[in-house]
Formats: sequence, C-alpha cells, structure tokens
Amino acid sequence: MRILSWNINGIRTLPQYHPWNTFTSFQGVLQNLDADIICFQEMKTSRSSLSRGVAIPDHFHAFFSFPQNKGGYSGVAIYTDSRTITPLKAEEGLSGILQPKPPLTSDERISRSYPCAHEMELMPDDQGYTPIDLTALDAEGRALIVDFGLFVLINVYCPNETSDARLPYKMNYHFMLQERVRKLRSEGREVVVVGDINICATLLDHCDGHLASNASTFYDHPARAWFHSWLSPIGCMTDAARTFWPDRKGMYTCWNTKISARETNYGTRVDYILVTSGMLPWIKHGDIQPSLKGSDHCPIYIDLHDQITTDTGQRLSLRDVLLMDGNKPDSPRLAARRWDEYSSKQTLLSAFFGKEKEVMAPDSSVFPSVAPTPDTQSPIVQPVAAHPAVVGFPPPMHPTLKKSTCTSTSQPSAPSPKPQANSISSSQVVLSSGSAKRKATTDNEAKAALKKLKPGQSKLSAFFAQPSTTSPSSQTDSPGQDADQQDYIESDYQFALELSASLENPDSQGSLASAVPSTSQSKTTWSQLMAPIQPPHCIIHGEPAKEYTVNKPGPNKGKTFFLCSRPVGPGYDKGKGERLREEVDHRYRCNFFKWSSDVRREAKDKSLAS
Repeated sequence: MRILSWNINGIRTLPQYHPWNTFTSFQGVLQNLDADIICFQEMKTSRSSLSRGVAIPDHFHAFFSFPQNKGGYSGVAIYTDSRTITPLKAEEGLSGILQPKPPLTSDERISRSYPCAHEMELMPDDQGYTPIDLTALDAEGRALIVDFGLFVLINVYCPNETSDARLPYKMNYHFMLQERVRKLRSEGREVVVVGDINICATLLDHCDGHLASNASTFYDHPARAWFHSWLSPIGCMTDAARTFWPDRKGMYTCWNTKISARETNYGTRVDYILVTSGMLPWIKHGDIQPSLKGSDHCPIYIDLHDQITTDTGQRLSLRDVLLMDGNKPDSPRLAARRWDEYSSKQTLLSAFFGKEKEVMAPDSSVFPSVAPTPDTQSPIVQPVAAHPAVVGFPPPMHPTLKKSTCTSTSQPSAPSPKPQANSISSSQVVLSSGSAKRKATTDNEAKAALKKLKPGQSKLSAFFAQPSTTSPSSQTDSPGQDADQQDYIESDYQFALELSASLENPDSQGSLASAVPSTSQSKTTWSQLMAPIQPPHCIIHGEPAKEYTVNKPGPNKGKTFFLCSRPVGPGYDKGKGERLREEVDHRYRCNFFKWSSDVRREAKDKSLAS
C-alpha cells in the first residue's frame, strides 16, 4: 500500500502540466498517481466550486477541509481508494471544534480528548495577546484526520511565515498539531502525519544550508528549533523518507518558480511523512518524486509492507490490522459522497431549466474543467430550441429609429414569398436582417461622429505648427467648412508622420506643419520606435540579461526590468545585504538589475549622440 502527499498549489494548476492535461477526468489523475491514500494540500477552492468529478470520483472516498472566511486559499483533501482501503472515521481540523451538522457522536469521533488552549503554552503576538481558544487556528482549512484502524492519518498544511506578525500564528498551529498527536499517542494510537510542514528539518534540507553563515544560525529560528525537538531522536516523530536517504543531498520538494529555481534544483524540503515508532516496521520504502510536475512542490510517498513478522515471530497481514470491514454500510459522514448535493437530498440548479430529458447530469464536466469560483459563478441555461440562432433573447434595438419605421400600417404589405424546402426560418431572417441594419446604422453614426469636429476644438498638430499670419477677420467660418475638414483621427496620424520625418531631418523642424515624409521614411521611423529593446549585458558575466515584468501589486506593477540571465543556484548573488561576498558563487546569477525604461533612455541618448 502507498501513501502519497502532494502540495498541488491549487486544483486548477494541475491541468496546466503534462501528463495531467491528457486526462479526461479527475479520476484519471488519481489513478495515475498510483497510491491508495492520496493527500493534497493547498486545494485553493471551496465546496461550492468543486465539480462533481473532483468531489466524488469513482472508486474513491474523498474528504475536504475548506477555509471558513477566505475562498480560493489553503484547503486540504484526502482521497482513499475504496477498492483497497476503507476509512473508518474522519474529522476536520485538529482542535475538534469543527463539526458537521449534526455534530459527530462519540462513536464517530476519533479521539476521546482534544487540544485545549489553556493546557498549551502558546506564543503571544506582538501586542502580547495569547489565544484563549483554538477556533482561529482551525479556521483556515488546514487539517484532516482519518482513522484507518492501524494508524490515524493527519493531513496538514502548516502556515507559512509570510511576515513577522504571522510567526505567532505559525508557531501556535505547530503547538496544536503536536498536542493532538500527543493525545492520540496517550490513547495508544499510532500516528502518520503527512503534508507541507513549511519548515526545513536539517541543513541538508535547505539549498543554502552548506554555507557557513547559515549553518551557524540555522536552528535559531523558533520554528526550526521546535521541529528539531519534535523529530527523533529527541522527539516522538520519525522522518520516514529521510530514514532511507540519511545523507542524500538535493532531496528537495519545493522550488521558487518565480526565479526558475527548479531548473538547478535550488530548493528546500518542507514536505514530510512523519510516523510514530510503532509504524516503522510497516514502512517498506520512502522517497520523493521530483520528476512529477504540476506545482511548485513535488509528491512524497511511503510504501507499506503487505505482511510483517513481529519480534515474537507472529505474522501480521496489513489487510487484517487495518480493520477493513467489508460489511461497513457507508463511508464516514464527513465524506463528500454524503454531502446533501451528492446524496439526492438537495436539488441541483440544472433541474430548474429545460425539459427533463434535456437536463444534464448532476455533473458532466471532465477534468481539467473546475466550476467557477463564487465571485464569478452564474447559472447556465441549457438550450431547448431546435435552432441555435433563435435561442435566447434578441439583441436590443438601437435607440435611433428611422422615420420610415413609424409610418402608417394601413398600406397593404407586399406578399411574402412562400417558404422553400431547406430554407432558413422566418424568425431567423428577421433577426439576421435586423441585426445587419442596426450594425450598419451604428457604424455610419460612429464614423460621422468622429469626422465631425466640434466648434473650438483644435487638432493635435495645431499646437506644433508655426503661428498663422491670417488676420482675425479672415478666420470666420465659411459655409463649406464642414465639408472641407479632414477626419480628426487621420489628421493626428498625419501629424505623427510629419513628426517622424522631422526626427530624421532636423532642418525641417521649422516647417513641421508642411512637411510630408515619404513612405520609406515613415516605415524606418516607426520601425525604430517599435523595435524591441536590445538587452543590456550583466556586469559580471558580460552576457545578455533577461527581461521580467513586475506582477506584485504596487506602484511598479506592470513595469519591466532586466536581470542576469543565468539560473539561480547555491551561493548566487542576492546582493551585499543578503549574501556575504566570500560566499558568492559566480557560476550562478549575479546581482545585475536595471529597469527597462533606463535601458531605453540610454539607447536613445546613444543614438542621438552618434
């Protein structure tokens, strides 16, 4: 049996990668992962956004935990193959506070006791406030717990330290996880913790761990110090994958895709499968799968023996100790299969539209399509007419009506021709002709509005022309002035041609208004203006730099800049403030940076000087 964990960074991210974009259903993705228990982190979706194929794929039991207040964020899921393993109980969260409706009974609960804030030593925030309960810690959809008999599985997505203010939340979540495992062990249960812990356990798990400046202060961070004390030999949890690869370097599971760090394996190992000591005899192998793309993380897995022999010589079968009850009537109540919308207890929106035979199945969507988020979600009405051209409401009439449409209807109308076989229906003809007339009317009026120059409105070229010597009396409008005026947009375009000609011939700038450049001159000028920027060369390597775009919200969003084109790697130059000069490895990216606007300005100044 295989247990697999993967931070997929959003259920909508997978279809962007091969081979997941070749599958017609989400079930194909699960089967291709070839695991009996599949744990996902960062689903980044909500219950209302899940398609039927993702929520209840064939042959799989599915369990989900979503954030309560923030959609498209966090979220974890567990899929179990119903043909090989049966989940006995399931809970959402670590504190026991999150309950379905109606709440779980004592027989449905996994534990007899749960973490309590007053029993734990929590970290206060920057204002000295310490949480009095664990509700806020369990509100972001970060944990699922499933009981399989032999062991209790905890799928967790621990918070990341995005800022100093977030550190207390991160640490308190780790304390809650540790307390939940401690209570399970006190009840005699074996525990398997899988997921994204968001901490590097050792120096081997960090791409810059070998640098002297990092090694001396590695465990000074409170999260690393906590994790180090929780793992064996100090703590009760064993890093299963590292057990089989104790000295393996570059065993990373996460990379920064913004700097293309995966190309040079410049990453960290923050995804783990941790087990208590009683599960170690069952573990056959463990490893990572860095070749599987689909996220900024890669999957990690362990394989379990089908049978083991204890120290007393007793043979134990995995199927027997998992307490797989073939007569169990249904999956745990937390399973998606038992949600109202999938258990025939809730009417679907599609049932209100169209005839019964034309109503689509509850979910005919295939992977990779995922239902839209609640912000953009809208009901889809299925077509019921025979001709698609007649479906829906006709477009609104143009507000300007011709006088002929208001004439009396007393005149006899012309006889309409008889319909011929295979001809278009009359309603379609009316819609098509009406649409064409409205389009023509709109186009003509738009052109007339553009050509008509408002009184007192000047053309752009008038601001650059020489002052006119015409007397004021001769500036009165003539009757044919409107007919002689040129198109307003065309005049500005003509001025652009004149301006381009003046750039090539400085002597003609005095007579800019009367200059008429040739076609070749305009083509040359526009080619120079629209030509891409020639990339500068970085200082250290002398190689052409690579252009990037700022995507972070702020005043610089959308601006472009140049960086050294070499990939990042251990010891790449982050700058004097972040990297010691003696630790810089010039085989990787240097700290070259320049805004594209500066490069363009320098190129312009150089061309003028020459």
